[in-house]
Amino acid sequence: MAREQKAKAKKEEVKGKAKEAAGRAMGNEKMEAEGRGGQAKGDARQAKEKTKDVFRH
Repeated sequence: MAREQKAKAKKEEVKGKAKEAAGRAMGNEKMEAEGRGGQAKGDARQAKEKTKDVFRH
């Protein structure tokens, strides 16, 4: 289960980076902001999973 969540977090982060880059390339500030939000969501999910790992060991 933990691996699935970590993979999901990484996927969200990568998707956010791609969306931010696309928004920047097209000059679309809204898309760029959504991409940064996706990255933050992925980062937060990764941090949560890392914290859970610390308490498991």
